Amino acid sequence: MGALRNGDPAVPDFTLAEDPFALFSDWMRAAEAAEPVDPNAMALATTGLDGLPDVRIVLLKGFDERGFVFYTNADSAKGEELAQNPQAALVLYWKSLGRQVRARGPVSRVTAEEADAYFASRHPQSRLGARASRQSRPLADRATLMAEVAELAAQYENGPIPRPENWTGFRIAPAAIEFWQNGDYRLHDRVRFTRAGTGWSRSRLYP
Repeated sequence: MGALRNGDPAVPDFTLAEDPFALFSDWMRAAEAAEPVDPNAMALATTGLDGLPDVRIVLLKGFDERGFVFYTNADSAKGEELAQNPQAALVLYWKSLGRQVRARGPVSRVTAEEADAYFASRHPQSRLGARASRQSRPLADRATLMAEVAELAAQYENGPIPRPENWTGFRIAPAAIEFWQNGDYRLHDRVRFTRAGTGWSRSRLYP
């Protein structure tokens, strides 16, 4: 189902898929082959106690039947909003394929072991940056940030760079996942999967 359909009856109709995560995996593989930069970039929407939605681009760093995972500083704006209202929505859009995937649902933190494993896989400079950044807090100038990174680099020059306790991953367990494929004359194909007990119900949607 990775190929574009565009009305071609020889290409399987993705709206008939039974498993949304298998379909997402297929679409992600196609995106990785087609998108030149960050095929895992996704818009993440959260809402705090003020009820005002907030959205930003983050990177999808893992997915399976449990949900979609991204990593961040838990003291950031998004982390604080998720603490106040642990629900979120996401969108991945692949312009080269004319496709998007939307999902929404409750959010929980990944385990410390998962966060440790991913943090250890990052470039050392990225790990230093995660330790230096007081994400979403006011910063006087870039020189201040770079001086703090340099100080941490000297501190951890001969040893491992530990994961900050407030740097972790969040998993969105989707209550619904929607797949959208661009069609000629805006006659798009859409299918929504909705959580139904331990399985999914499926509904094709008007464009």
